[in-house]
Amino acid sequence: MAGAGGGITGPARGLWPMTAEDAAVEALEDARTATLDTASSVASALGDTATVVGITLLVCLGLVLVPRLPRWREAVFLAVGVSLQSAVFVLITASVDRTRPDVERMDASPPTSSYTSGHTGAATALYAGLAVLVLSRVRAPWRRPLAAVLLLLPLLVGLARLYRGMHHPTDVAGGLANGALSLFVVGRALLPGHSWVGRPPADALGIAVAAAEQRPAPARRQATVIVNPTVTDEATREQLRLVLAQHGYRDTPFVDTTAQDPGGGQTAGALRAGAELIVVCGGDGTVRAVADALAGTGVPLVLVPSGTGNLLARNLGLPLGPADALAAGLTGEPRALDLGRIEGDGFPAVHFTAMAGAGLDAAMLEETSDRAKSALGWPAYVLAGAKGLRAPRMRLTVTLDGGPELRRTARMVLIANIGTVQAGAAPVPDARPDDGLLDLAVFDPRGAGGWLRAAGVLLRGGGRGRGAKGPGANGTGPGASGRETTAPSRTADSARGPVEFHTFRRAELSFARPQPREVDGDPVGPGLRLAAEVRPGALTVLMPAGER
Repeated sequence: MAGAGGGITGPARGLWPMTAEDAAVEALEDARTATLDTASSVASALGDTATVVGITLLVCLGLVLVPRLPRWREAVFLAVGVSLQSAVFVLITASVDRTRPDVERMDASPPTSSYTSGHTGAATALYAGLAVLVLSRVRAPWRRPLAAVLLLLPLLVGLARLYRGMHHPTDVAGGLANGALSLFVVGRALLPGHSWVGRPPADALGIAVAAAEQRPAPARRQATVIVNPTVTDEATREQLRLVLAQHGYRDTPFVDTTAQDPGGGQTAGALRAGAELIVVCGGDGTVRAVADALAGTGVPLVLVPSGTGNLLARNLGLPLGPADALAAGLTGEPRALDLGRIEGDGFPAVHFTAMAGAGLDAAMLEETSDRAKSALGWPAYVLAGAKGLRAPRMRLTVTLDGGPELRRTARMVLIANIGTVQAGAAPVPDARPDDGLLDLAVFDPRGAGGWLRAAGVLLRGGGRGRGAKGPGANGTGPGASGRETTAPSRTADSARGPVEFHTFRRAELSFARPQPREVDGDPVGPGLRLAAEVRPGALTVLMPAGER
């Protein structure tokens, strides 16, 4: 850039087009009007130092602070591109001494050389940099028109600087080159393989699947994918097909669930057709239905979380991205997990993988619409739960493994095969899906202090010892996890904490009046009774190697 400036002011100053520059600037001076003066003032302001610095700062802050972005690499690209242009501009003006055009200048002349145009260079680095980010990161149909507008702005700034008598045409050309080259250098350093490569074709996934299927692969078990279409879009399906093909599973059928059959019938049909591996792609309800059909069969299951909660996958520490979860499962090892089997008045016996319950949690699930879950995710349950706080406490009788009846009041009861839920809360912190036991949590907080203590148990994962322990299974000795299945009972309500925990192999709960009930996040209607028992090792899940 400095060498070009030295040539313009030295050996080349007598050559065209340098010899025509003064005439071009004078012609623009003669064409000035009040309207063009105003328009050129606005255009020139787009390249002012304050404008460029302010917009760069706001965009970079947005790129790193806006939720669900954040794009640090892109923010650094823009900030460094604008900064590099400025540094080069200062060095050039210090080494190339060129006077400004001999016309009436409409702006104050800064104490810098006319070569290059600082306004034009800064505008090019900023607006062309934004155009690069729009073209490489935005997928909306308006991205090309927006990029065209952004690329037009540096040209308008350069034309305005010529009109206002501040630069020669080659000064503006130098500013455009400075901004563009700065972006190119920074982009090559910070955005490798992103902004400077061609966009993949629209059918890239189809091409990848076809290529994967053509590669020789070892014989695989016959697999079927059970898909909940309400939470799995076509792009996700294509990603799953690619992962399956890469691992040797070719022409794997995808079977959609329906509102009438959330997965059990499809799984049973796949088993009758000879499926030796089931992949479930959906939320907690879909996983429950598929696990119910697989219980005791020994056919392994791969979990591909796609719903709102995905509680079993979270508790097992599986990847939550569908493609990553599928790849981890297909290369994993079989692990036997427990299932809970539950029944009650008004619904037949079914298996559950995560939790079942009655009271506040079930009412909360009933009050949460699909639209709210889609828009807000798990916080929608919290908002719906506020309504259930106005309901009176339930009165219930609990019998654990044939032991004496326990009479309790409660806001809600949870029968758990796992310990944690969304946002890291642990309502039943000691529950494990492979210990041969189920856990019962009775929540009965009273007053503000009780609710605070209950919240503390949830958030810090406090286990037994933070609330009263209740009797567990008959006999003594630890379960498969080493937890004791017997414990003393405290009968006075005042002696029990806001959360009471028990372990058991079979439990029967009777309510004084009908209570809302749920199984793995699906309401099953109000009723007076729940009976649950553990089925140790009834479900086989493929887990990443070494996962415990």
